[in-house]
Formats: sequence, structure tokens, C-alpha cells
Amino acid sequence: MNTPVPELRIDFVSDLVCPWCAIAFKTLEQVRTSLAGELTFSWHSQPFELNPNLGAQGEELVQHLSAKYGGSPAQFEQMHQTIAERGRAVGMLFDSQRRTHIYNTFDAHRLLYWLGQEGEPGQQHALESALFTAYFSRGENPGDQAVLLGLVRELGLDEARAAQVLGSQEFAGEVRERERHWQAQGIHSVPAVIVNGRHLIQGGQPAAVFEQALRQIAQQG
Repeated sequence: MNTPVPELRIDFVSDLVCPWCAIAFKTLEQVRTSLAGELTFSWHSQPFELNPNLGAQGEELVQHLSAKYGGSPAQFEQMHQTIAERGRAVGMLFDSQRRTHIYNTFDAHRLLYWLGQEGEPGQQHALESALFTAYFSRGENPGDQAVLLGLVRELGLDEARAAQVLGSQEFAGEVRERERHWQAQGIHSVPAVIVNGRHLIQGGQPAAVFEQALRQIAQQG
């Protein structure tokens, strides 16, 4: 008699212009592959905006980071190198030459919410992956509706429905409610991985850390 494979609910709280979120996302993809046969994931993308007040054109990245966090150009360059190295380890290209600005991500989060409500299994995860690649590898604006619809088209999703969502305020209230929910749960930085609704793994952890934590949670039942 085969033993059922445990399924873990993964609520992945992130912003689409957060490099450590992209690293955690790709790391979890690797972990899911390495743990295949031991456990499975039920993936749920959850919204968090680092810069909810950014305009449609965004801001120049270095100026934005300097104003928000302080730091010198040399420190930012070191940070970019660290992120690029971590990205290479999980198969994610971070192109700092193309990624010159930081952008508003609210509409992208609305599309992810739409797929969480109406999409087929795996579609929300696929769009989130495409959004990370579009921004970090190609420097595209995830707040640009043409960019968003292009990604929807490339993935073979319902472009007409996506355009309907983007052309309205549909799911805006729901996304705001989800953001407030996670903040009320004490999530004030991302990435945050909530497993089975009660176990928190914070930050862009190495694969071994995620694997150990997920195995322990699966064993607890």
C-alpha cells in the first residue's frame, strides 16, 4: 500500500521587484523538485508592496535605494554582486544594466490574485515566475499593462479576461485586504513563506534551510 505524499500549503508573500523574493521563489522551485516523492506544494502567491506609492513610470533604482535606505554607490554595487551570485546558484539572471528603475506592482498583484481565484493549477505560479524574469532579467516594467498582457499572452492565459481585469479596478479591494491581512499577521518584510497557515520561514534562505524546515513541518502532520 502506497503512503500518501503530504501536501503543504505554501503562502508566498512577496513583491515582484524584491530581489530576495525572486531568489526565494527560484530556490523553492529547486526544493520542490528535490523533494518530489516526499511531499508536494499547493502554491498561493500573496501580495506585498514595498513601494505602493510609486507612480506609473517608477523611479531610478539607485536614487530610490539611496533615499530609502541610505548607502553609497560602492555598497549598492556590492549588494548587486551578492544578489547576482545567489541568483546564478538558483538559475536566475539579475541584469543590473537593464534593471535601472523600480516600479509599482499593484496591477501585477491584481493579475496574480485573478489567477488565484479563476486560474487553473500552476497558472498563478507560472505568471509569478514570468514577472520575476521580466523585471530582473530584462528590466521590464511590471506596472505597464502592455508588459503584463504580453506575459499573459506568452503563457497562453486568457488575455481578454486579463485585459478586463486591468481595465477596471477588479480585485483591487481584495488585494488591499490581503496586504492588510499579512501585515496584521506581523509580516513587514519579504519574502515570507507561510507553511500550512502557521509556520513562518522568513527571507531568501538557502535550499538546505527550506528543505529541512519543510520536512519537519510535513512530519508534524
